[in-house]
Amino acid sequence: MRVAAVVVSHGDAHDVERLLPVLARQVDELVVVANVPGSIGLVPPGVRLIVNDVPLGFGANVNRGVAATTAELVCSVNPDAIPAPGAIDALRMFLEAEPRAGVAGPAMVYPDGTLQPSRRRFPTVLGTLVRRTPLRLVFDPYRLQRRHYHLDEHPDEPVETDWMLGGFLMLRRAMLAELGGFDEGFFLYGEDIDLCYRAWRAGWSVWYVPGAVVEHEHRAVTDRRLLTRRTLWHWRGILRFVRKHPERLIAASRARMRT
Repeated sequence: MRVAAVVVSHGDAHDVERLLPVLARQVDELVVVANVPGSIGLVPPGVRLIVNDVPLGFGANVNRGVAATTAELVCSVNPDAIPAPGAIDALRMFLEAEPRAGVAGPAMVYPDGTLQPSRRRFPTVLGTLVRRTPLRLVFDPYRLQRRHYHLDEHPDEPVETDWMLGGFLMLRRAMLAELGGFDEGFFLYGEDIDLCYRAWRAGWSVWYVPGAVVEHEHRAVTDRRLLTRRTLWHWRGILRFVRKHPERLIAASRARMRT
């Protein structure tokens, strides 16, 4: 199977310059979507560039990039996510072997090599309140919600999961076509959870593939500062997810009762 990659840059020219030469060696098609001025620097030959007249949300930009490619598999790649040699091949081979796998995500590591909790369970209301309000100053989410982040699990083989962090995902084009791509009503944050949830409901599966490794700086602005424009975007995404999928509130409630 051929693999395309879509990079959405929102003023991340320095990161994009570092990423593109690495990414270009591992994919068959490469598209960069420049969302605002200052999003690109030097672009290697063969890279297709899409420049927005008006900034769009993340999901809308990925959809534009996907529409500009033809490969059966498409990687959505953040500018600060650098795939190790062989990472994309590992994801590709896994999806080739699992025809109903619609989403595959790698093991993501910080620049110092520490593993990131990129494999997660679907969020609950209580967990979201802890993570996205001043409660996080009192209750450390990584201590209180170890199950949510799978912090006590370290699989060395692919495993199914609820959803994968959207910093680097390999997506099957057939699945995207069936689902209508990312929901463009999410501006930033939540679109990855929504896509994975809709994939599950449509009979596709979501997988964590630890044999593929991606270095991800993951600046996590909303984790460090509670009152920013990104915080508002995050809450907007959360509220949209709940409005679209109110059954998740019931499922989360039942899960808590069982535990």
